[in-house]
Amino acid sequence: MTAGVQARVLIVAKDDAMAGPLADGLDRLGWRTVTARGPYASVAALADLNVEAAIVDLASGGHEALTMARRLKSACAPRRLPVIAIGDPGPELETYDFDLTLAAPVHPAQMVMRLETLVRTAVAEEEFELRLETFAERGRRLDMPEPDATPYHVLAIGEPAPQFLALANALTRSGAEVVGAFTAYTAFDYLHERPFDAVVLWAGDTSQEALSIAAGMRRNTRLYHTPALLYMRQESYVTMSEAYHRGVSDVASPETPETETARRVLELARSYRRQTSIRRALELARTSGLMDAATGLFTRDLFARHAGRLAQASRVRGRPLSVCVLKVAERTDVSAARAGGWLDRAIPQIGSMIGRLVRVEDTAARLGQEVFALALPATGKAAARAAGERIAAVIGCTAFEAGDGQPPFVVDFDIGVAEVTSPESVGKALEEAAARAHQKAS
Repeated sequence: MTAGVQARVLIVAKDDAMAGPLADGLDRLGWRTVTARGPYASVAALADLNVEAAIVDLASGGHEALTMARRLKSACAPRRLPVIAIGDPGPELETYDFDLTLAAPVHPAQMVMRLETLVRTAVAEEEFELRLETFAERGRRLDMPEPDATPYHVLAIGEPAPQFLALANALTRSGAEVVGAFTAYTAFDYLHERPFDAVVLWAGDTSQEALSIAAGMRRNTRLYHTPALLYMRQESYVTMSEAYHRGVSDVASPETPETETARRVLELARSYRRQTSIRRALELARTSGLMDAATGLFTRDLFARHAGRLAQASRVRGRPLSVCVLKVAERTDVSAARAGGWLDRAIPQIGSMIGRLVRVEDTAARLGQEVFALALPATGKAAARAAGERIAAVIGCTAFEAGDGQPPFVVDFDIGVAEVTSPESVGKALEEAAARAHQKAS
């Protein structure tokens, strides 16, 4: 790792057979790495660097590597550290507290997708702990995430080739409920009708169609996080890199025993179900009775208390925290809509859209009649601005009613962001962000 550069990923491996190529690939993709050869070096690296996730090579580490997840998580507490194992997936690994197991070889682009998801899940779990405290102060109890013990639901998409049917049968023998879809149209009908824990795409002779389905899932906000494994022939002209960049979570071929591939699918499903449970628990806060009645967002007072708690946790956990203020921008059509009372009627819909567009671990609040704020944990200033601009862009594509005979109006936002540097500076950061939004308005 280059001196002075903050590492995001710790790789624990006795040698460079797996770690070397993976580290080079992750570095190129913006996930700077540091490699440790054993447990003591690993813990020392965690003490010196705000690492976001760890990868453990089981093949080179032997039995000692099996204990690394618990050791690393304990060293990072109270910051949650996702730990990924590189090895043969199996239910026995769940007892060692690994968040995910991936079979070697692992493509760097594949690993980046899993890292992004697991890090955001860890932040969401931290956020849930903080919301428990904030809501308890107001006499409200949030329910803990309920474990889902039902069989994993897997959608298998593709023509019924013998190899693909063998994988579907292996999944069924492993206890999964498998639904088959022979065309992309049928597949998306199923995906919109019911939830699935994982999707298996058979490339066969139509690999581009399989990749198009994966890309379509990544463009859909409801399906974005659902893992998809591409099952393709070894001689396929589709490269691993292309598959992962099109949104595939894992790649396997019929040359790999179907029982092993089935384990990989179920591992993806297990990780996804865990992420879904914590997201569902956080979303229940919207029905707590403490939120703004019109928009479902945090009220000004509730946001102030929770932002203070977020800032305390940010310092203890060594994560950044940013705030973003979105103020309805002045436009001629907006001014006319305000005068006619139509903007007031649109505000509840606008607030509701903001609540749906933020990540589940982010806190969205209504500070004033036309002013909204976001608190974004584990997010730097530049990423916070990008989040605010993304939300504004989506809402800017919506037309709101302006009354009989009047053309509909659209809403833009003036955006201001600031990073919270200490628990005492939350109010100052919000004022700074609001001032920057106001400057853009003038």
